Amino acid sequence: MPSFDIASKTDLQTLDNSINVARKEILGRFDFKGSNSIIELDKKNVSLTITTEDEMRLDSIIDALRSRMIKQKLDPRCMDVSKEHYSSGMLIKKEIKIREGIDKENSKKLIKIIKDSKLKVTAQVMDDIIRVSGKKIDDLQGVIAVLRRAELEIPLQFINMK
Repeated sequence: MPSFDIASKTDLQTLDNSINVARKEILGRFDFKGSNSIIELDKKNVSLTITTEDEMRLDSIIDALRSRMIKQKLDPRCMDVSKEHYSSGMLIKKEIKIREGIDKENSKKLIKIIKDSKLKVTAQVMDDIIRVSGKKIDDLQGVIAVLRRAELEIPLQFINMK
């Protein structure tokens, strides 16, 4: 019986490359001359820490990161920017969590979308991935098409097509 897995993973090396390119771009910009802006990637906790002087620069840094991620073929939805920034003396800091895996809430949404599509497939949650199996490969490709059209806040990869 054919099947495939739905995952949400981020390549840390590509993310590190895009952060380094964005860091170089920011250092070369005129509006950041003399600023104390720092972008750090914590590979252990899979998170970014941005430190800068004001909110305008923070937004510019996040926009530069997103554009670099798109050019490196990374989905910028992997960054969870919902957490508010906080003050640290004269600077402000923002911690951005990088999403890894599909959490329970999003897996329930995905399974509901798959069931609402009325395709003859079965979907089951396996840790942080979802395995979809069916009798026809056309049904599996239909599920992929439905999920690509869906408005989701996490990036999806379709792997292990068997």
